[in-house]
Amino acid sequence: MRKFLRFIKGDKCYHKYYEAIYILFHTGMRISEFCGLTVKDIDFVGKNITVDKQLQRIGMKLVIESTKTEAGKRVLPMTEDVEEMFRSIVEHRHKPVKERAVDGYSGFLFMDRNDLPLVAMHWQHRINHMVKRYNDIYKEQLPNITPHVCRHTYCSNMAKSGMNPKTLQYLMGHSDISVTMNTYTHLGLEDARDEVRKLEEARKALDRGKVVAMPVTQAKFKIV
Repeated sequence: MRKFLRFIKGDKCYHKYYEAIYILFHTGMRISEFCGLTVKDIDFVGKNITVDKQLQRIGMKLVIESTKTEAGKRVLPMTEDVEEMFRSIVEHRHKPVKERAVDGYSGFLFMDRNDLPLVAMHWQHRINHMVKRYNDIYKEQLPNITPHVCRHTYCSNMAKSGMNPKTLQYLMGHSDISVTMNTYTHLGLEDARDEVRKLEEARKALDRGKVVAMPVTQAKFKIV
């Protein structure tokens, strides 16, 4: 993720998409949810992102649909870095002479040359080209990256950080906690080794009489 983002940021051709890809990696939104965002959905005062719809292309027609599940309707808190990305997107957003609405919605963040909002297919093609350009330059190759890979990477990173599974379920918009918990099963030996090391360091600090915050471990959560 970091290598890919660094490459995009410094690339003369694709740097204009850096903010968008950064947001996908750092919010876990579905690509259709991201495409459905409008300027009104970004609250810079409350530092929130309202996710309540998705933009789809069915055949040649653009349509607004409800989120994949009811749990998909959510308000995401913006971190400072994500806020910075959105501010840049809004500031440099192409403003057509006449906003074209899709099912009554307008003010979408990214437009094509016909002033229609970009959909998932556009982003997948862009990412494909970015990965190919990277792999043409560097010997160490990147694997296939899709918008869903960005979403799964966010979920895995939050799981590795020790986030409460129910909190992560909300942020991801999963209707079933088992979908979220499947991410935790992907954690491996190095993750377990790191968790044990943190617990051991905390125990030793307590033995020395220091007051420390115990690291969060997934053993503290019981799914019923």
